[in-house]
Amino acid sequence: MSDIGNELSVAAERKRTMSDSARESLYRYRVGDILQVAGFHNAAPQFRFVHRRNVVLSVDTDKTNEDDLLNAITSAKRRLLHPLHLFLTEYTSYADNSSIPDHYVLFWEISPSTTTVDASVIEECCSVVEASLDSVYRQCRRKDRSIGPLEIRVVECGVFDALMGLYVSHGSSVNQYKTPRCVKSPKVIRLLNERVVGSFFSKKTPEWETIRLLN
Repeated sequence: MSDIGNELSVAAERKRTMSDSARESLYRYRVGDILQVAGFHNAAPQFRFVHRRNVVLSVDTDKTNEDDLLNAITSAKRRLLHPLHLFLTEYTSYADNSSIPDHYVLFWEISPSTTTVDASVIEECCSVVEASLDSVYRQCRRKDRSIGPLEIRVVECGVFDALMGLYVSHGSSVNQYKTPRCVKSPKVIRLLNERVVGSFFSKKTPEWETIRLLN
C-alpha cells in the first residue's frame, strides 16, 4: 500500500473503501472492501475489515446490502442462538429464483455441530431476519407478495472451508480470501446445497405499514 498514512485524512469510526497503488503510481486498484478506522499508530490509521462493498441481494424492488443482512442476522443469532449456547460460525446467501415467488436463502454453519437445533428456533430466526430488513423488502413480502418466505439452510460444519478451497482452486488468494456474503455461481451453490442438513422457512409475514407524510 503506497503512503496510505499520507493519502488519507481520516477520523476514527469513519468507514472507507480501500484502493492499492502500484509503486510507480501508474495504476490504482480498487480492492472493493469497506474498512473502518479502529485507531491510529504513529499517526497512521489502523483499519478493521467491515464488509465488501456493493454486495446486494435482490429479487424484486428490494435491495439488501451486506450491512442490512449482517444487522438482521446479528439480531436473530443474539436473540435466539446465543441463549442456547449456539454460535453462527459462517454464513452466505443467494437469491433463489427457482421458486415462485423468488426468495432469499441463507446458508448457516452453526456450532457446536453435535447439537440438534429445534426446527422452531431456526424458523423463528428466519422471521427475525425478515422483520429486521428494510421496509421495501417487507412491503414486497407482505403487501405485494412478490418475495417468498426467507429460508435458512443449515449446513455441515466445515463446508465453508470447502468453499474457500473452491475459490482458491479457481485463482483466489488464500491470504486475501474472505467468505462471500452473497453468491451467484451455480458451482458454489451446488457445493453448499450438497452439505445441507436442514432447511427451514419463515412461518410469519413481517409487519409493514405505509408511511404517511404530514402536510
